[in-house]
Amino acid sequence: MKFVDEFRDSSLAKPLLVELEKSVTKPLRVMEVCGSHTMAIFRNGIRSILPESFELISGPGCPVCVTSAPHMDAFIAMADMPGVRVAIFGDLFRVPGSNGSLANASSRGAKVDIVYSPMDALELAVNNPDDRIVFLGVGFETTTPGIAATIMAAKTRNIDNFMVFSTQKVMPPPLIALLNDPELQIDGLLCPGHVSSIIGAGAYQPLVDEYELACVVAGFETTDLLNGLILLARQIASGKRAVENTYPRAVSWDGNPRAQKMVETIFEPTDMDWRGLGVIPQSGLKIREEYSHFDAEKRLDITIPEAEEAKGCMCGEILKGKSTPPECPLFDTRCTPAKPIGPCMVSSEGTCAAYHKYGR
Repeated sequence: MKFVDEFRDSSLAKPLLVELEKSVTKPLRVMEVCGSHTMAIFRNGIRSILPESFELISGPGCPVCVTSAPHMDAFIAMADMPGVRVAIFGDLFRVPGSNGSLANASSRGAKVDIVYSPMDALELAVNNPDDRIVFLGVGFETTTPGIAATIMAAKTRNIDNFMVFSTQKVMPPPLIALLNDPELQIDGLLCPGHVSSIIGAGAYQPLVDEYELACVVAGFETTDLLNGLILLARQIASGKRAVENTYPRAVSWDGNPRAQKMVETIFEPTDMDWRGLGVIPQSGLKIREEYSHFDAEKRLDITIPEAEEAKGCMCGEILKGKSTPPECPLFDTRCTPAKPIGPCMVSSEGTCAAYHKYGR
């Protein structure tokens, strides 16, 4: 496949590994922000072949993982409401709340549908006019334009029984929150590819200007990742910080203006609760008042309950890059993919899931 196969060519990896070894001239600590990067790095065995002084840690880039415990409890309670049919992406199905998961709710009779896009949820509303269909908006900038387009389509088609519960989040604010934490010392960021295709590589320039942080946007294939790590090592060695983009086939400096405009039309910034990070100002997106008819939180009068993390679960510390899964006392003992205690073991982009599958 064009733009993919040539970046998977294993013959290109060996010289890049040699170059990476030469580029690392002092100890450095880099955070890969994106959950897809976490999985790709493990799947390609990159952690195991990094120079000894190159430490790579995972950040809050898994949207399911950073969904707060109170929001998960609200999702499950809503699924139990009479006449409500919840549509979700599959990763959310088994994420535990305080009292079970959406999978458990489904087993006791709640209507929970796994869909591949928000437009699928809209068609579910068309085909089930007696149900109130609620799409659970859990994601970053990558999925938000599709949700915005679906709300626009629902209004145009006058589909009255479709709603969205938005816990959509935006990426730069949590990175700033992490960088303001004196306990977390990092030299650079491997910036997310999917998110950056929407917001653009330029979104990370303030991190360079204010925090003197090395930033490189990278794709997800072997050579993408190695090239990104090489550039980060060179920036850190030279002391010359910048935003560099090794993923120009998908990411531009300014991003996707059409998608940005669509999101701006439907959503507005709001404070949002992140698992492990707490409430971060202006880090989420809520549906604007003129589209409030499609806001499930308002139409169904949803109350966000108080909830605590599962006892012993270290997902919050792992999402902040302060701990690794093997440091959690529950990891691969009480908490496994078959019986997860925290979301980081459930999601296909979760750090604990990556360590369980590839890191042992």
